[in-house]
Amino acid sequence: MDSLLLYKKLNSLPDSMKVEVADFIEFLESKAKKKKYKNTEALKPQFGSAKGFFTIKKDFDEPLEDFKEYM
Repeated sequence: MDSLLLYKKLNSLPDSMKVEVADFIEFLESKAKKKKYKNTEALKPQFGSAKGFFTIKKDFDEPLEDFKEYM
């Protein structure tokens, strides 16, 4: 859509509706900024990047005390 046509349509609106259009434009600008930052800030995880965060105890495979009566 041509900018001049948008300008003419905006000028034909009453003042109360111009305020709504301004609010909507601000909403669209903030949405575009979020989308822009979302693409640049997303980091792809690398294999092995969580090394050392998790540990498995040596008795991991041993039966639990709670289930002894069922065995």
